[in-house]
Amino acid sequence: MDLSLKNIGVTLDNKKIISEVSVDAKMGEFIGIIGPNGSGKSTLLRTIYRVIKPDCGAILLDGRDLRQIKLADSAKKTAVVSQFNQLDFDLSVWEMVIIGRTPHKGFLGTDNAEDYEIALTAMRKVGMANYADRRFATLSGGEKQRILLARALAQQPQLLVLDEPTNHLDIKYQLQLLSIVKSLGIGVLAALHDLSLAAMYCDKLYVMKAGSLVAYGPPNKIITSQLIRAVYEIDCTVQENAATGYLAIAYHPCHCSA
Repeated sequence: MDLSLKNIGVTLDNKKIISEVSVDAKMGEFIGIIGPNGSGKSTLLRTIYRVIKPDCGAILLDGRDLRQIKLADSAKKTAVVSQFNQLDFDLSVWEMVIIGRTPHKGFLGTDNAEDYEIALTAMRKVGMANYADRRFATLSGGEKQRILLARALAQQPQLLVLDEPTNHLDIKYQLQLLSIVKSLGIGVLAALHDLSLAAMYCDKLYVMKAGSLVAYGPPNKIITSQLIRAVYEIDCTVQENAATGYLAIAYHPCHCSA
């Protein structure tokens, strides 16, 4: 499923948070949104999964205006993994994952054998199949994030929206999670904090600062020491590994006062 954001603007508490941002994510593309804290990345993503209503612009799913699509229908196509995992309910890990099948059921619909197999497959993909009987609240932050991804995979989405998906994960599971997402072959739009991971996994990056889009393109074209200095206000050296083609970013110590 193709996603297109056209000149999105968002105002919250009389403050302009996002100003005319446009983003395109084609089916099969892994698109990353990067930028410092407060740049508007999460707010932009929330307009896609309909937590925030933009002031202006349009969001198109396969060319259809999101405002013309029922919530239930968009939920069948779009899954979300946010950076927050606090719950008011004491659910088991299995209950958390099977919730991902909810958009595909009618009113009072019950889980069937197909739902169980889809949910179990999703848990296996994130390496959490042995945790089904655990309480979600007892898991570590990284384990919770992997279960939230499993829940999203159980939804069988055509578009996956990720808000800082590697938060709380050690490097092994950061790589595992992003590799799983990359292998899905669906549209992915992810707000990412780690620039090296963004460069490694994303087909294209959009760079935001202070609510505006300042650059976009393939990672090896736009991730430069000059851009990082302009956007993040830090110095670094960016080099491409001749053997792998991946970018290596070495940050310089900051000598400025806070």
